[in-house]
Amino acid sequence: MNRTTQITRTSTVSSADGTPISYQTLGAGPDLIVLGGNLRTSQDYLPLASVLARSFTVHVVDRRGRGASGPQGPRYDLGKEVEDLLAVQEETGARLAFGHSYGGLVVLETARSSQVFERIAVYEPGVPVAPVPTHWMAPYRERLAAGDPYGAFAHFIRGSGGAPAFMAKMPHWYLRTVLRIGFRGPSWQRMRPLLEANLAEHEQLAAQHGRLALFADVTAPVLLLCGGRTRPASRAEFGVVRDTLPHATLESVPGLGHFGPEGKTAPLVAERTLRFLLR
Repeated sequence: MNRTTQITRTSTVSSADGTPISYQTLGAGPDLIVLGGNLRTSQDYLPLASVLARSFTVHVVDRRGRGASGPQGPRYDLGKEVEDLLAVQEETGARLAFGHSYGGLVVLETARSSQVFERIAVYEPGVPVAPVPTHWMAPYRERLAAGDPYGAFAHFIRGSGGAPAFMAKMPHWYLRTVLRIGFRGPSWQRMRPLLEANLAEHEQLAAQHGRLALFADVTAPVLLLCGGRTRPASRAEFGVVRDTLPHATLESVPGLGHFGPEGKTAPLVAERTLRFLLR
């Protein structure tokens, strides 16, 4: 069977506040939870999961606010995400976890506070070392309220700190036009409904600055992956995260950027993860 066409089954579990959390399951073996990042659904991680499913029963979670899971809710914070992950962990019995970006932050925060995982792999986790830019958030919120998703997305691209320098320097109107042309089709259709959740999640990211030392409470071995094409400043910050975690190894994956666990490059990340989790 082709790795990317493995049969998945969908399940739902109730989080502590009653919010339904949906996840897709594929493969066979020890249970492993995959938790994705901002502006992503479980569908974006099926190529990764399909490779991991050679050795594991993989549960790919749709975090609240996406897919068949319930909304973020008016009291949304990082703690809600932890409760959601714990609900899936209790239902599946998974003792292994993989997290990407914001999902990596959720996995590490869960491991810090509950110690339910025996081994963890994270790819460029959203654990702030430096202050997170927030100046883009107000105009982003205004554009969303005005029904202008491309305008909101342009503010995010220019202001959040993750875009290439040439894009960050584009005038807003020009970048908005470029995005309208470049972002279409199924991927944009999955991303557009997540723009509001993206704002709430980045607000939570900003709120985590100053909490780095608390992650010294993570007792599980951690594989911390980053892309070889990721900016040197960001790679240096992942080094600080590695030094904070008591049992962490940092590896760079040549040729990849922040979105390495997705699409055609997902197998490269999956192979690194398999080597670590199968030790």
